[in-house]
Amino acid sequence: MRTKRVGIAAFVGALALTVAACGSSDSASEETATEEVVATEGGSTYVAIISKGFQHQFWQAVQKGAEDTAGSLGVDFTYEGPENESQVDKQMEQLEAALAKNPSALCFAALDSKAAIPLLEKAKAAGIPVIAFDSGVDSDIPITTAATDSVASAALAADKMVELIGGKGKVAIVAHDQTSRTGIDRVAGFKDQIESKYPDVTIVDIQYGGGDQLKSTDITKAIIAAHPDIKGIFGANEGSAIGVLNGVKESGNVGKITIIGYDSGKAQKDAIKAGEMAGAITQDPIGIGTKCIEAAVAATKGESVAPFIDTGFKWYDKTNIDNPDIAAVLYD
Repeated sequence: MRTKRVGIAAFVGALALTVAACGSSDSASEETATEEVVATEGGSTYVAIISKGFQHQFWQAVQKGAEDTAGSLGVDFTYEGPENESQVDKQMEQLEAALAKNPSALCFAALDSKAAIPLLEKAKAAGIPVIAFDSGVDSDIPITTAATDSVASAALAADKMVELIGGKGKVAIVAHDQTSRTGIDRVAGFKDQIESKYPDVTIVDIQYGGGDQLKSTDITKAIIAAHPDIKGIFGANEGSAIGVLNGVKESGNVGKITIIGYDSGKAQKDAIKAGEMAGAITQDPIGIGTKCIEAAVAATKGESVAPFIDTGFKWYDKTNIDNPDIAAVLYD
């Protein structure tokens, strides 16, 4: 039986339900992400979970879903991630250390869709089933991926953007990265939808801020300076969206530039309620954590698992943010 590190587990568990880490400073994340969260339920099945980090509330909500499901199924799990979503090397170190513990199954959200493949090949050789979540890898090693359809959800964001800017004008994208499947697919989903359906809308810039709010803020201000007549900006994850919001505020363009975000978190919800952000796409991070554990347990039992587990997405704005079906998949 694995011992329970009460201090870290309790602290990070509390973060999953509070606002403390929502766009908090990276220093708060550094205090938690370098430790592993260990939950002990006394079971013989051990699932190692490597996320993209603790930088955003999204990952804390994924952890909450995994924790609740592991408890109900009587399995042990560890949950780790780097300090921020640019630390691919750190994530590879954590992945290698997790495999050295010979887990019953591995759940993995890749920061780089290619970098982890050699280590995942080791997992396969060792008979450790791999479940991808949020961001898949460019390999058939994972037996399934529990994730949002990033292409379809970003296409919906594009549809909403065009509707809100009146069907024509200049828009831009601020995304988190060009290496993870979510970064690649959300940009592609938004871009392809605009280019294929809306000839009067032009994407004038696509920039990447690593999901970091400060970097994304600076990027946004630079885009606005270069294109003062821009009508809308899409922030492709939580940190990007808050960076866009801050950049629009700091450049004095609230109400002039339509902002569409992705994910949830208190800052986005408050901005939407205040009319500063038009709306956002929400995933179901708790559901992702749940499906990861369920798929991992099924795999250890030799049961078949669907090759893709679509955890769904919804559009929310100030008109529906308090509706029960929307509120159920938003997180603080």
